[in-house]
Amino acid sequence: MKGLKRSHLCGMVDETLIGQKVTVMGWVQRRRDLGQLIFIALRDRSGIVQAVADQNTAAEVFEKAERIRSEYVVAITGTVAAREEANINPAMKTGKVEILAEEVRIFSESETPPFPVEENIQTKDDIRLKYRYVDLRRPDMFRNLYLRHQVAQVVRQFLNEEGFLEIETPMLGKSTPEGARDYLVPSRVHPGSFYALPQSPQLFKQLLMVSGMDRYYQLAKCFRDEDLRADRQPEFTQIDMELSFVDQEDILDLNERLIQKVFKEVLNVDVQVPFERMTYAEGMERFGSDKPDLRFGMELKNISDVVRGTDFVVFKNALENGGSVRAINAEGCGHFPRKQIDALVEFVKTYQAKGLAWIVVNDDGSIKSQIAKFFTEEKMAEIVSAMGAKPGDLILICADKDKVVFDALGALRCELARKLELTKPDEYRFLWITEFPMLEWDEEENRFVAVHHPFTMPMEEDIPLLDTDPGKVRAKAYDMVLNGVELGGGSIRIHRSDIQNKMFELLGFTPEQAYEQFRFLLDAFQYGVPPHGGLAFGFDRMVMLMTGASSIRDVIAFPKVKDASCPMTEAPGTVEQKQLDELGIAVVAQETEETAE
Repeated sequence: MKGLKRSHLCGMVDETLIGQKVTVMGWVQRRRDLGQLIFIALRDRSGIVQAVADQNTAAEVFEKAERIRSEYVVAITGTVAAREEANINPAMKTGKVEILAEEVRIFSESETPPFPVEENIQTKDDIRLKYRYVDLRRPDMFRNLYLRHQVAQVVRQFLNEEGFLEIETPMLGKSTPEGARDYLVPSRVHPGSFYALPQSPQLFKQLLMVSGMDRYYQLAKCFRDEDLRADRQPEFTQIDMELSFVDQEDILDLNERLIQKVFKEVLNVDVQVPFERMTYAEGMERFGSDKPDLRFGMELKNISDVVRGTDFVVFKNALENGGSVRAINAEGCGHFPRKQIDALVEFVKTYQAKGLAWIVVNDDGSIKSQIAKFFTEEKMAEIVSAMGAKPGDLILICADKDKVVFDALGALRCELARKLELTKPDEYRFLWITEFPMLEWDEEENRFVAVHHPFTMPMEEDIPLLDTDPGKVRAKAYDMVLNGVELGGGSIRIHRSDIQNKMFELLGFTPEQAYEQFRFLLDAFQYGVPPHGGLAFGFDRMVMLMTGASSIRDVIAFPKVKDASCPMTEAPGTVEQKQLDELGIAVVAQETEETAE
C-alpha cells in the first residue's frame, strides 16, 4: 500500500463529493479505450464508479490505464466531477459523476475470468463453484451474503434483548442412534474410537437447561451425512435455541416476534402475527403435506365414500387394503392436452403412485375421462359435484395407501402451482404445524422410531396411550412453515424420567442400551430438570427464502455439491499413509461386480 489509503468505497462516490479528491480501490469491471480517453469502471462490494484517464492532462496515468484489463486490482486517486448531461447513467448509483484520474496504482493483474462478473449469469453451477472466489464478486452473490449477515445480526440483537445467552457447544461429540448418519472423526489418542460431528446441539442444549442457563441460543454448525437436495447441505447452520420454565405457547410467541422483527428490519416486510396454525392431521388431509404452501388452493378431498362400492378395480383394491381415494381440482386446467395430462401421470409415479385418474369437465358441462367407462353417468356427476368442479376444470384422482396418496397429490399440487405460476416470491405465508405423531412404525426395523427425536414430550392427554396405543400418541412438537418449506422445528422436551424411560422402551432400547448411549444426559437428569423446550431454524434455508434464491448454495459462501464434494478445494481427498497409520485406519477397496469384471 506504501501509505496509500482508501477514502471512499466505489458505490459511495456521488454528487456530494464533486470537486473533492478521493481514492477508490477495487477490481476493474471493464475498460473502454476511446483514443485519448480511457474509461475505467471500478468495482468493489458497494458498487461501481467510473474513472477517466485523459492522455492530454495525465500522460503517466494514461499509460498505466492502457495496461489495465478486466479484474485487475487497482487504486485510483482523482477529483470527482459531474458527468455531462448526455453521459449520465441512471442505471448506476454513481452514474451522475466520474473520477478524473490523477494516479493509478496496479496492485495485481488478472487472467481472463472463467465467466463474466455480472448479475444473472447462465454459467453452469459446477464452473461457478470451482471458481467460487470469482463468483462471489458478482453483485447478486454479495447481496445474498450481506442479507445473511443482516439476518444474523438482527437475530442476535433480538435474542440478547429477550435475555438469551449465546453459548457454543462442542463440535466433537459422541455418535448416537436415531436420525441421519453421522460424520465420524477418528481419535488418534483413543485408537478405534470416533467422535461424531453434531447433527444438532440437541443434547448439549438440554444439558445447559439442567445447568440453569435458562435461555440459550447459538448460530450452530451442524453436519449430516445424507443425500443432498436444493435446500440441503452436508454442513449447515442452525439458529438454535432452548428455554426453561416455558410451554409451547411461550416458544411459538417468541419466535413469531423474532420472525416479525427479522423480516421488518431486513426486508421491510410487515409479517402479521399470530401465525395461522394447523395440526399435522389437518395438513395431511387438506394438502397431503406437513409443510403445505398456503399461497394457492387445490386442496385434497377424500372421495373414498363417493366411489365406495363401485367395481373399478383400482379404487376397490385401494379401499379394501385400508387406503383411500383422494383428488384435487385443478381449476381451469381442463384445456390441458392429453400429452400434458400424461406427463402429470408420470410425475406422480415418482412418488410410488401406480397412476392417476383424470376427469375433464368440458366447457359445455360434459365429461371426458379415461375411467368413464367404469362408472355410470350419475356416479361420474357425483364425483364432479363432490370436487366442486365446474366447466373447464381438471380433476386428478389418486388411489393407494394413504402415505402414497398424500405424497403424490401433495407434490402434484405444488408442481401444478409452479407450472401455472400461481405463487409470488415476495408473498410470505407463515404457518405453524402442531400435534405431530410421536412415533411411526418402521417396517424394515420392525419397531417404532421417533418422528422428531427421543426427547420430545407427548401431549399430556395422550400419555396413557404410551401403554395402550403408542402409534396414536401426539407430540408437543411444532414446525414453522413458510411457503411450503419447513423453516424451523422444535418441541417441548421430556423432563420426567418415567416418560423418558417409556420412550426408550418403545424405541426398542433396553435400559442398559439407553444408559450406554445417553449416559451423560440421563445422569444429569437425576440432579433436577426444569420443564424446557426449544426450536431450531434452518438459517441457510431462511436466507434462501428471503433472497428468493432457488438453492441454499446461493446463500452459503463455500457450499458443497450434490455428492457432498467441493469443486474448488476438491474435498474430500486422500491423506498420507502416515496419517492413517497414526489413526489405526486401513482403507480397503470395496469390490463391486464392475471391479470384479
